[in-house]
Amino acid sequence: MLDVVIPVYNEQTGLGPCVRRLHRYLTGSFPYPFRITIADNASVDGTPAVAAALADELPGVQSVRLEDKGRGGALRTVWAASDAAVLAYMDVDLSTDLAALFPLVAPLLSGHSDVAIGTRLARGSQVVRGPKREFISRSYNLILRGALGARFSDAQCGFKAIRADVARRLLPLVQDTGWFFDTELLVLAERVGLRIHEVPVDWVDDPDSRVDVLSTAVDDLRGIGRLTRALATGGLPVGELRRDLGREPLAPGVPVGLGRQLIRFAAVGVASTLAYLLLYAVLRSDVAAQPANVVALLVTAIANTALNRRVTFGVRGTAGVVGHHVQGLIIFALGLGLTSGSLAVLGAISDGPVTRPVELIVLSAANLAATVLRFLLFRVWVFRAGRFTTSDDHGVLPTCPR
Repeated sequence: MLDVVIPVYNEQTGLGPCVRRLHRYLTGSFPYPFRITIADNASVDGTPAVAAALADELPGVQSVRLEDKGRGGALRTVWAASDAAVLAYMDVDLSTDLAALFPLVAPLLSGHSDVAIGTRLARGSQVVRGPKREFISRSYNLILRGALGARFSDAQCGFKAIRADVARRLLPLVQDTGWFFDTELLVLAERVGLRIHEVPVDWVDDPDSRVDVLSTAVDDLRGIGRLTRALATGGLPVGELRRDLGREPLAPGVPVGLGRQLIRFAAVGVASTLAYLLLYAVLRSDVAAQPANVVALLVTAIANTALNRRVTFGVRGTAGVVGHHVQGLIIFALGLGLTSGSLAVLGAISDGPVTRPVELIVLSAANLAATVLRFLLFRVWVFRAGRFTTSDDHGVLPTCPR
């Protein structure tokens, strides 16, 4: 049921106590059949001999020798060959309290979740480590949120698990063989709509850790850049995987990714409103209020539809583009009715000439109402679920059985 992989490199001293402690815990506390796999990635000390002795000594322990160095490569090789239902790994120093292991893998065994991670950055976690590593860890996860829109809280805690059927689909797409392997796998899992379960952990940092922090940070930043380009250019089959693996919306016909769509739609809306107000102010110096409003709203509405099609709902290519813009113009007409109506009402209720600032305030309020209406109509009419397939996770996808 469970294969726990311990990737090691030159760990002849700490490997024996680690594996024996983990074996005792699983034997006494874990209610399902398990295996512990020691993945030796090109150690040049006595680690291979220690691993072989442990495999002979302890039932359910095996060792695998790999000739290429790299934690990610070791995990990918061993996980791909495993026959277990759930695949996990933990660092050899056992910094994580083993009591978190069953809460980590239970949602995967039950089918509730697809990937599980231990997190040192969530409420409830208790962590003992130096300020330098704490700062680097939090900074790295902030970068992930900003650059890749990641929602998971801790990318590099050495305590993770994945369902084997999911791993078989994702592992061939993960390029990194080092420390960025975890991040790449998690970002891909999140983008294809998998459920990531997070477990707050108690963590005591290993003071003898030999990880080169600076080199690892540089490699991770390069990995972020590579992954960002791959996602932006369609280099990964995110849409196909989401159709095959992603979880269905709770209600049929309701598009996935509402939170992201709202954020991106709001950003497009702010840019469109500022462009509208600027264009209106420029035109208003030469023409009357109503013509200036029509021209400014028409130009920004066309741009708004194009941006929302690409950015908010992730539609690529030219298929359906004319229809989308026709529908966008219909929505524009409704918005025009709101904004023009607001100007008409303002002129009717004002005793004297309307000042330019008052016009802009009223138009801003009317545009806000038009923006809400535009989002709802885009989502349930123009780009509604089932009408098309997007090439990434930003857009609406048809509901498919798993």
